[in-house]
This record gives sequence, structure tokens and C-alpha cells, in this order.
Amino acid sequence: MEVHRILGKGLLEIVYKDAIEIEFKSKNIPFEREKKYEVEYKGIILPHFFYADFVVFDKIILEVKSRKGIVDEHIS
Repeated sequence: MEVHRILGKGLLEIVYKDAIEIEFKSKNIPFEREKKYEVEYKGIILPHFFYADFVVFDKIILEVKSRKGIVDEHIS
């Protein structure tokens, strides 16, 4: 929320990721950025990988998303 409060809306995901990394470092929160995972499907390792934006505390995957605006799916 700190990153969003300071930067606001409308920026690219990469900008928010950079700011989140600064926050994690300043608070000594352990994280890995762009961690690569193999994906298995029916016993076969797929040729493409999944890259988690952040893995926090070695077990929480954080995916950063940004949108240009609100779409119908966001309204309940």
C-alpha cells in the first residue's frame, strides 16, 4: 500500500516492482525477484517456465499487476 500511496496509479508494472523491491530491502524482508520455476504437466516438464515477480519469506508468491482503468469484472 505504501508504494501505491506514493506512486499512485497508471504506471507500468516494472516501476511498481522496483519500488516494492526498495520497500522490501528497507524493511529487511527476505525476497527473491523474478524467481524461475519449472512447470510440470502430466509428468512432463514444459519447455516454458513460470517467473514469479517476487517470492517473499521463501514461500509467498507476489505477482504485481497494473491496469489502465476499471473494467466490468472489477465492479460487483
